[in-house]
Amino acid sequence: MQRKIITYPSKRLYLNSEPIRSFNEDLHTLLDDMYETMIAGQGVGLAAIQVNVPVRVFLANIPDENEEQKKENLLEIINPELEFINDEKILFTEGCLSIPGFYEEVERYKSVALHYQDRFGKKHSLEASDFLAVVFQHEFDHLNGHLFIEKLSYSQRQKFQKEFKEAQKLAKKVKNEKTQMPKS
Repeated sequence: MQRKIITYPSKRLYLNSEPIRSFNEDLHTLLDDMYETMIAGQGVGLAAIQVNVPVRVFLANIPDENEEQKKENLLEIINPELEFINDEKILFTEGCLSIPGFYEEVERYKSVALHYQDRFGKKHSLEASDFLAVVFQHEFDHLNGHLFIEKLSYSQRQKFQKEFKEAQKLAKKVKNEKTQMPKS
């Protein structure tokens, strides 16, 4: 079942997520729903807090060489621990399903190691670099109550705030026009 994604400026997005203790059917349902929601939103990652569930769970599913997201490549990440392999950084253009329509370059670590559990509680570790490392860092930030816009420079933040306010005004105007239209 597809779930509603909460969007900025919701204060819920700034909550710290709690660890998963029960690897049960409720968790499996959440993971399955998150996958449907992420794919429907055309995302490559989704944290549970984005669907209003403050637990330490996120998904990552980057497209393959044919730009297809295959479910067999889906990573279900539960109770992750993230470490940076070295100090090398990269710039990557990021977007977020909770901040629709806004994309900006963000500096992230190039390589990371991730230690996590799967849907059954089994422990795993993997190393990632480049795009997958960026996705892991972006989603891990969500679990700690942070959004990628917090990593923007002052001028980038100003640009974001201006674009966000303009989008809100436009949405309000469209909503008002719809409510004032004569009914036939």
